Amino acid sequence: MNIAICYVIAVLAGVLAGALITYLFGRFPDKWLQDYGVTPQDPDYRPSKRMRPFPEGLIAAVFCVICYCVTIFFCKVPYIDHFRPMHLAVIFLVIPVLMLVMMADKLNRIIPDQFSLFIAGCGVLSVAADVLEGSVWFSPDAKWWIPVLNKVIASVVGGGVIWLIGFLSITFLGREGMGMGDMRLLFATGLITGCYGLVVLMYVSIFSAILFAVPLLIRKRKRIAAEKKRIAEAEDPRAEKLKIQREKAAVHFAEDPDYMAFGPFLALGCAVFAIMEPFFFDKMYGWMNVFGVYF
Repeated sequence: MNIAICYVIAVLAGVLAGALITYLFGRFPDKWLQDYGVTPQDPDYRPSKRMRPFPEGLIAAVFCVICYCVTIFFCKVPYIDHFRPMHLAVIFLVIPVLMLVMMADKLNRIIPDQFSLFIAGCGVLSVAADVLEGSVWFSPDAKWWIPVLNKVIASVVGGGVIWLIGFLSITFLGREGMGMGDMRLLFATGLITGCYGLVVLMYVSIFSAILFAVPLLIRKRKRIAAEKKRIAEAEDPRAEKLKIQREKAAVHFAEDPDYMAFGPFLALGCAVFAIMEPFFFDKMYGWMNVFGVYF
């Protein structure tokens, strides 16, 4: 297929995907976007936020367009020229839902289980694609169960690590470290990335999270400094401190300025690997063989 036509299709598909998920996000049941067990009758209930055409809809469309175009750039030979429709279908279907995960966690601090289930379904399709169409990571002579085991192990290990972090945080620190939504998301994305891709997913997730965490930390330090100044300059410092504490307690957890959702970064890591898998294989193959990892 002509490369120009491929890119035109990618752009059109990305724009349509962005518009579709913006429309759907506004029509998902409210309970999908609320914390578990929260109802409109609860005193701290806050109606879920929805994607707007601007800026969220525009961001979604740009993200999908970029992902589909990058897919053409890195995957044209292995997936289009050597036609692998199931691999292409996985990318086409999972990218918009990963964008939905980013928006849901950013706007409402929740990753709906329905999104993770859909991604897991794409993961099952990815496993089938590796078995029926072949995987870039394994030779055609590899037993059929090897790529299956690769995906299943990544799913269990990824979800298990997040569960362990959350368990240790609650047990020893008394607060939630990683949510169960993150665990389910990583369990689902592991079926897409496999063991090798799980390394890429975690690297991209952590590195990108650090980039966002630094300005967040700076903003927090400035806010704390402003609060201390406000208390010091008040006629009644103790009363002013209690007032600030009440103001913080009244803030809904989804509006907490000090909270940074990790789900969007996990989704980003999965997207990066999915659209650039052949590239990562080319870069990782050599040094993995050096360490005795065979394909």
